[in-house]
Amino acid sequence: MPPLLSLDAVSAAYGQSRVLWDIDLATEAGTAVALLGRNGVGKTTLLRTIIGLHRVATGKIFFEGKDVTRLSAHERAWRGIGFVPQGRNIFPHLTVEENLKIGLAALAGRAGSGETDVPDYVFDLFPTLARLRNRKGGVLSGGEQQQLAIGRALAGRPRLLLLDEPTEGIQPSIVKQIEKVLDQVRRELKISILIVEQYLDFAWAFADRYYVMQRGRIVRDGWTQEHDPAAVAELLNI
Repeated sequence: MPPLLSLDAVSAAYGQSRVLWDIDLATEAGTAVALLGRNGVGKTTLLRTIIGLHRVATGKIFFEGKDVTRLSAHERAWRGIGFVPQGRNIFPHLTVEENLKIGLAALAGRAGSGETDVPDYVFDLFPTLARLRNRKGGVLSGGEQQQLAIGRALAGRPRLLLLDEPTEGIQPSIVKQIEKVLDQVRRELKISILIVEQYLDFAWAFADRYYVMQRGRIVRDGWTQEHDPAAVAELLNI
């Protein structure tokens, strides 16, 4: 069986400036992968390249064994790649439920899909969203907005969920809730996860595998159970 997601020597650039160099990365079905590195090393660009918001310069991206390198972002979403961007990007003037229903658009291109209601498991994972379902997104706290952004991505029933810095600016109690939810997503819903994170303890708590980026390149990778997080922290200089 091929990996759920695999990158083969992927490079990307902004204009003439190369920012990603020959990235090889794989995510197996049902696993969680942490992409680690300091600010400015290319982590967000890599996620945007995987989801189709940034063009691949060289190399190929495969999802479920099929080449998706030249597909648009919405075509990749239809195939089952969900994305929670940094900064959350919720719609402030829509209610929580309306924001969640936007996530259903990812189902539009899938055979047999015709859902018009948010899946129950989203509210099971985030009971706060059920309580606030009629409240406008713009009045939610940062932690509630992050839960909403994750719930919106999960409403599209992805097979792979990409998350960019989900703990940024979130209070510790909500971080623990998000950690628990992502572990449930991986174990119970069988959704694979690729997460960009600087909070090493958070990533290490549920990730099976890790990659470390420096200056647009992968410089180390491995299985979390086989490596000491202190050594990785030293590499990250944190």
